[in-house]
Amino acid sequence: MLLRMSTLLLRTLREDPADAEVPSHRLLLRAGYIRRAAPGGYTWLPLGKLVLDRITEVVRGELIAIGDQEVHFPALLPAEPYRTSGRWTEYGDDIFTLADRRGAEHLLAPTHEEMAALLVKDLFTSYRDFPVTLFQVQTKFRDEARPRAGLLRGREFLMKDAYSFDLDEAGLQDAYARHRAAYQRIFDRLGLDYSVVRAMSGAMGGSASEEFLAATPVGEDTFVGCTSCAYAANTEAVATRVPSAGDPSSQPAAEVHDTPETPTIASLVELANARRLGGRDGWTAADTLKNVVLSVRQPGVDRAEPLVIGLPGDREVDLKRVGAALHPAQVTVFEEWADHPELVRGYIGPQLLDKLGIRYLVDPRVVTGSAWLTGANEPGRHATDVVCGRDFTPDGTIEAADVRAGDPCPDCAAGELTIRRGIEIGHIFQLGRRFTDAFAVDVLGPAGKPVRPTMGCYGIGVSRAVAAVAEQHHDDRGLVWPAAIAPCDVHLVVAGKGPQLDAALELGGRLAAAGLRVLVDDRTHVSAGVKFTDAELIGIPRAVVVGRRLAEGYVELRERAGDGRTELRVDGLVERLVHEVRQERASLV
Repeated sequence: MLLRMSTLLLRTLREDPADAEVPSHRLLLRAGYIRRAAPGGYTWLPLGKLVLDRITEVVRGELIAIGDQEVHFPALLPAEPYRTSGRWTEYGDDIFTLADRRGAEHLLAPTHEEMAALLVKDLFTSYRDFPVTLFQVQTKFRDEARPRAGLLRGREFLMKDAYSFDLDEAGLQDAYARHRAAYQRIFDRLGLDYSVVRAMSGAMGGSASEEFLAATPVGEDTFVGCTSCAYAANTEAVATRVPSAGDPSSQPAAEVHDTPETPTIASLVELANARRLGGRDGWTAADTLKNVVLSVRQPGVDRAEPLVIGLPGDREVDLKRVGAALHPAQVTVFEEWADHPELVRGYIGPQLLDKLGIRYLVDPRVVTGSAWLTGANEPGRHATDVVCGRDFTPDGTIEAADVRAGDPCPDCAAGELTIRRGIEIGHIFQLGRRFTDAFAVDVLGPAGKPVRPTMGCYGIGVSRAVAAVAEQHHDDRGLVWPAAIAPCDVHLVVAGKGPQLDAALELGGRLAAAGLRVLVDDRTHVSAGVKFTDAELIGIPRAVVVGRRLAEGYVELRERAGDGRTELRVDGLVERLVHEVRQERASLV
């Protein structure tokens, strides 16, 4: 393949686009890989499409190698299967819906579990047809409220999703393990620094769930690791270590105190220590019970209901964790104070919530027998020794508090949690029978009785992976693509005209004939300085400068990563590049 920049659909930018928030967005636009077409939607220009296709080839090859079969479902789907599964309502405002000319409702596909289950139901009737795994690389859609960060948070994106069907749990476990290993090979080949972490299943449902997160400071996901063991999890899935419960009857009786002008935890702790409330000093924020009011709206319901979450006062509510725990309900900050005068803002306690009919969930640290300093449900008043299991009974527990570096590891006694940020590039689920139950997918088993298959789901954000690689592989001059997915193997930069240009085109032809992907900057209307700048911005692994020493038979080879420079004779260069590229390709298979 030989591409000439004089005719290539490519425009590089000298300045950062005003709306580019993260490095991948900025550099992919500046280097001419993508162009914004609409909010959350991008046109892939030739170099960008080459990168996207190379990542797709890596993904496709690894899945075929483990026996998956490729299909292609429609992107425009009928509503009825999603109504049957319940996800038409669960997705809420996150999906694009439309009606055709006959009034039939449709949606633009966010994912295809329903379609895969119906296809298997339609075609397979016997246990002899199993196990089977279907996969596709398909455009997906999400009605993102605030598209941002380029390819990282869009409304239209390319995904690979695979769906395994097995007759028993052992088969599902095996399929899950195969895909987990394949994902590790894929992301290793893409040159990504990633972590595999425990995750929530969300709209997919099911049991076991793991995310593959590419580490980057701009990532929207926060994940933890342990300093002493292998534990790793998305913060949404972190389980709090629960303290031992106590005897509620052993605690002193609750006592109400006047605490004027203490609507915050800090002001309450200061007053409690100054007045030795409850006959003690040394009060800290962790001794207080903070009660946070949220609005929760269930799918298909117009009216939101208040929910109060109780947690130690040294913690903050993490809305992402709450949303994950209460999915598919929508959770927002409570604003309807005027409609609920019984909720005394800044002085809410749990003592009366059950009588008010307001649901109350607590952090796992709020165990039976624990005593707290908390609101007394009256303006300017708090109560000490309010005991869980005696003075109030929660409706349940919820993982809602923020997770912090230094928190104890849930899995081991010695470790502490560290926190990093990352981009979700893959997610695997053990779905179980949610979708085969919804569509009554039954096949004849070996004993002559019906058997219902169990499913797994395995997704990779292909277009998002382009951005993830760009986030991890760039410097202050531009992109630095790994060889496995670079749009070309070699970038020929012509530093002059006339014989130098002719020599560069002849050299590019020789390399392309040997099977290399070659980009030649044969533009005659720009300076050599602009060409060098563009080469660094575009980020192809090797640049060959055809310049002043061509008359002596020499060209210069520049490595984009590491800045290595070597002068070589032309024949020696061709031999070296062909050998290097073939070795790279062999190592990636």
